[in-house]
Amino acid sequence: VIIYAARLLEIEDYGIFSYTLSLAMLFTIATDFGVNGILTREVAKNPETRHQYFSTILIIKLILISLNIILILSIIPFITSNNEILILLPIIVFLIAFDAVRDFGFSFFRALEKMEIEAIIFILTNIAISAFGIIALLTSRNALSLSIGYTLGSAIGTLATIWILKKEFSNILKNFNKKLIYPILNAAWPFAMLGLLGGIMVNTDIIMIGIFKTIEDVGLYSAAQKPIQLLYVPASLIATSFFPVFSRLTENHNKEKMKIAIEKAVTAGFLISIPMIIGGIILSEELIKFFFGNKYLSSVLSLQILFLTNIFVYLGSIIGNVIFAHNQQKIFFGSVILGTGGNIILNALLIPLYGIAGAAMATLIVQILSNGFLLWMTKKINDFRILYKLPKILLSSSLMGVLTITLKLLEVNFMVNILLSMFLYLLILYLIKEEFIFDIKKILKI
Repeated sequence: VIIYAARLLEIEDYGIFSYTLSLAMLFTIATDFGVNGILTREVAKNPETRHQYFSTILIIKLILISLNIILILSIIPFITSNNEILILLPIIVFLIAFDAVRDFGFSFFRALEKMEIEAIIFILTNIAISAFGIIALLTSRNALSLSIGYTLGSAIGTLATIWILKKEFSNILKNFNKKLIYPILNAAWPFAMLGLLGGIMVNTDIIMIGIFKTIEDVGLYSAAQKPIQLLYVPASLIATSFFPVFSRLTENHNKEKMKIAIEKAVTAGFLISIPMIIGGIILSEELIKFFFGNKYLSSVLSLQILFLTNIFVYLGSIIGNVIFAHNQQKIFFGSVILGTGGNIILNALLIPLYGIAGAAMATLIVQILSNGFLLWMTKKINDFRILYKLPKILLSSSLMGVLTITLKLLEVNFMVNILLSMFLYLLILYLIKEEFIFDIKKILKI
């Protein structure tokens, strides 16, 4: 619906919505304070403690949400003087609260390895956001209307989460254990700093473009960001799906099985991200035209640069959860400080010179530096392999890229090109007997 909005709204209105949404995402991360990950890890390790951890962390979460709402209403008016953005603040407050409660519920589902419930609510939420968003845009084509529709959709997903977990929510005071507060916060604060600094790193681009350039530039950069953020979703799904497994194997001190699990997760990440990068760079112009329209063609170069971040994001998502499963989250400090500081400095240097393409370059550089540091530190914990699968994946991806370029030169329809290229990629992997494809085949019972 955000992509649809880009076609309907003026670039400036789209920039206002994107800028406000970036602020909301930043403050949503701040409501976590690392406690979501603690809930997943502790319940996965000791399922019998799930009721106490759920209730205690939920109360902590509600306090954090309240504090963040106060901060938003107090601080944002000093960050921007744009009246249209300030009008959206009350709506953003509700959006942050809804997203925070829903994410908390998702953490509990992951701990129980019930990711199918998370998937259902995730799909329901996005269907609701799309429905309300489209109705809002058809009613009034502006950032305010879109924000209201987006927030109503988020509310539907949150209500569904509360309904499914109604027994846990109804016993919140009964199962609350104040003795757990200190151990939870003590374990969570390093991860809280990671989340907060990581959120700053992710959203710095939009905020600094708003400072150095115009709201229209924010809209153009958002057009490049949105497809990439969508393509990051599989990285999150892979990482969160493996996290309970990583936690359990860590608890059992099974280093060899842990190594196999990490390698499988990393392979899955490479299998998705590498062809995505090659195909995405080749078809970036067609992608912008197809989804956003010709008025956003200035964002093509930024999109091509951002496509390169995929491989580092996929790898970083997986090894980040490996570190967290080993309770070594202090390792994140070096990576996040490097990434956050680097992002701010590079954005300040590159945005004035190269505009939104400079912001994309800054993002790529800091992803390489921060995730490279994480990889180096993670291999000290478990010396897993990451390169042994690359030859087959690179071969398949390169041949796929040749087909993608050929179909592009023949002016084959954009979507047909993608489908045929994907088919060839999977066919080559099957023919060269990439074992991960056969693992998937076994799971699907084909």
